[in-house]
Amino acid sequence: MKNNQLIRCPWCEKDDLYRRYHDEEWGVPLHYDNQLFELLCLEGFQAGLSWHTVLKKREHYREVCDHWDPAKIAAYTQKKIATLLDDPGVIRNRLKLAAMVSNAQAFLAVQQEHGTFSEFIWHYVDDTPIVNHWETLSEVPARTDLSDRISRDLQKLGFKFVGSTICYAFMQAAGLVDDHLLSCWKRKG
Repeated sequence: MKNNQLIRCPWCEKDDLYRRYHDEEWGVPLHYDNQLFELLCLEGFQAGLSWHTVLKKREHYREVCDHWDPAKIAAYTQKKIATLLDDPGVIRNRLKLAAMVSNAQAFLAVQQEHGTFSEFIWHYVDDTPIVNHWETLSEVPARTDLSDRISRDLQKLGFKFVGSTICYAFMQAAGLVDDHLLSCWKRKG
């Protein structure tokens, strides 16, 4: 079967970029701290926008944001933020860029306390992805009690742009939750 003939979750059928993201990344359990940091920041940048918009800018973000090294980003100055605000390759929102810096600082604090951010975030699901059984996109929630809890906990730790909907999207993308529809070829169980 050719790649474009696979049955996928319908949200990803916009273009090849979206299909590749769905097929290769979305819902795959992610345990590398820098990738989790990147994903959490990008989900925050998505607020009020489409994920497709963010996905198209992801490679440029990697270049201009030191490949999502939280130690480097935690030290960003107002001059660096001003440079990013002038860059059309990123989402030029001062609050979201400031949140990226404060999130890097909070992320480093979580690493210091828990060893890795991965250990911290995966404990919410007992290190095992939650597998849902949705037949249609309309059944998939935008938030859950667990994403509410994670959101509150992250905010208490100093994270910004981590509301419950953003946290749930992060959980889906990082594989803490498997929300592939039952008909999707990526379905695991």
